Amino acid sequence: MSNKRPNASQGGNDRRKKKYRSDGTPVWGKRYIDGPGIWVTCIKGKEKQAVGELYELFNGLAAELWPEAAEGANGDDDSDDAETEEGLSIEAQIANEVSAMKRPKKEQRFTNCQTNTPCVVFISCKPPIDPVKLVMKHVQNVHETGLTHTRYSLRFSPVSAACVTNLPEIQALCRTAFEPFFGDAVGQKFKYKIELRIRNHTTLSRSELIEAIAKCVPEGHTVDLDHAELFILVEVFKSICGVSVVRDYSKLQKFNVVEIANTHASENPATSVTRIE
Repeated sequence: MSNKRPNASQGGNDRRKKKYRSDGTPVWGKRYIDGPGIWVTCIKGKEKQAVGELYELFNGLAAELWPEAAEGANGDDDSDDAETEEGLSIEAQIANEVSAMKRPKKEQRFTNCQTNTPCVVFISCKPPIDPVKLVMKHVQNVHETGLTHTRYSLRFSPVSAACVTNLPEIQALCRTAFEPFFGDAVGQKFKYKIELRIRNHTTLSRSELIEAIAKCVPEGHTVDLDHAELFILVEVFKSICGVSVVRDYSKLQKFNVVEIANTHASENPATSVTRIE
């Protein structure tokens, strides 16, 4: 009895099937969550498409907010090389091409991190990108124009910094993240609210986390669930905890761009602008 071995084409098909995870994220994404970055909820089954449109959206916003960094990341010396190669021998041109191939690739500003979870993607950011400024710019744009510029992405949650999910690490992270907002506000007392979202995590309870995070807020500032001025966003995913501090979270529909666009449309019925440009 002969045992048939899978032919090359079958093996190739199997390998191709493994290029995308169950949540639609491609294998070229990082295998772990690496902050700072941005959590984005999306339509189920459209995770891969959401990642693609987020790359385009974020790169466009980053080019506007950090133009010098964008020029550095996208800079290309090919034109200069072409000019310098004029008059060189064939051997010298080949040597230049080999040298160019060996140059290290420029680091991407945005990288998809695999979540293996439906409806959720995480895009990490590299300096000088500030996730809070990036998200605030986007949601303000949607608020003003009613255009989301995306089809599949829904709610945006920036993460200024992240750590492993245990209470000492989380409290140390919070004290650092809160300092620019609470510590530097001399003479100001803020009303704040903790917005906690937990996914795929069962070790720490919601009450434990909220109590530990509240202890990191300097004295004098008070909790106000209805009229908060500052919102502490806490995203717990598996063994990773991310934190950021934002304003206008309730006013801007908790950064759900579809809800913001729908509100804009209801307040401006005379306009015929569609939600997606």
